[in-house]
Formats: sequence, C-alpha cells, structure tokens
Amino acid sequence: MSFGEGADIDYAISRGRDWPSIRQYNVFLANRLGALMDLVRRFESSEVRIVSLMIVDSADCAIIRMVLSDPERALEIFHLGKFSVTESDLLVVQLPDSPQPIAAICKALLAAEVSIHYAYPILLGIGPVGSNALAIHVDDHETAVQVLTQKNFTLYTENDINP
Repeated sequence: MSFGEGADIDYAISRGRDWPSIRQYNVFLANRLGALMDLVRRFESSEVRIVSLMIVDSADCAIIRMVLSDPERALEIFHLGKFSVTESDLLVVQLPDSPQPIAAICKALLAAEVSIHYAYPILLGIGPVGSNALAIHVDDHETAVQVLTQKNFTLYTENDINP
C-alpha cells in the first residue's frame, strides 16, 4: 500500500506492513577480502532479493546497509550466518516527475526542520508501476511522513517491495 497522492491514510499502528516505513538492516563486517561476497552469497539460494545496498567503510570494519524483499526471512538468514546486525526504519519516497526530484524532497523536509542523516537509491523499481525511489533515514520519522504525505509525495511500505 503506497501513501500519498490522495491515498486514504490510517495510522492505526506504529509499526507494521502498512506503516510508511521499510526496514533496513545494518550488517557489521570485518573489513577483509571476501566478507561482502560471503554476505551476498547467503541470499543466492533464497527467494529474498537484495533491493538496495550501501557500504560504509572504515579501516577496521564495514557497515553494510541493506533493504531486502522479505525482511523476516532475511533476519533468519543473518542469524543463521551469525552476522552482527541491527535494524532501522527508512522512508522510501517515489522520485517525483520533476527536473530536480531530490531537491523537491529535500525542500519539503527542510521546511519542516527534519534532518536527513543519509539517503541512497533503491536499485529495483518498486511499487505498482516500478518507480524510481530514494531511501531516506531521518531524525523525525513521523513528522517526515506527515510532511511528505501533505506535499503529495508517494511513500512506500514493505508490502511494496515484498513480492
């Protein structure tokens, strides 16, 4: 269920499949040759797709930020592989059809004084029409949802990425 552009919004629960949020997993890896391949290979034999991936690298370790098509199954795979993992909530916003779509999103959030901690693209088109989207981690998730919805941005939920 997408949010925005006239969608009927009912936030009965703060966390769930219909809440405009997508779980991101933060996987901590030793910064060594083959560590990322070991992680990615865990998903080859499963139905879980890697929807997006970002690497935050340092000298000793790396944090791999991942959005996966089936978060519950992905968590099982992480635990079976004995990976150190945390999760956080992201907003995933459809890029509007404008000359500067990212600027439009940033302006809306800035006007509401919502800080963006980091952002990255979603690799596979998601949603009913396979739209391009931007994953955003913000300091105030609820305010960001309200502002972006009021400005007619489309927000995606986990139902939009789970086939």
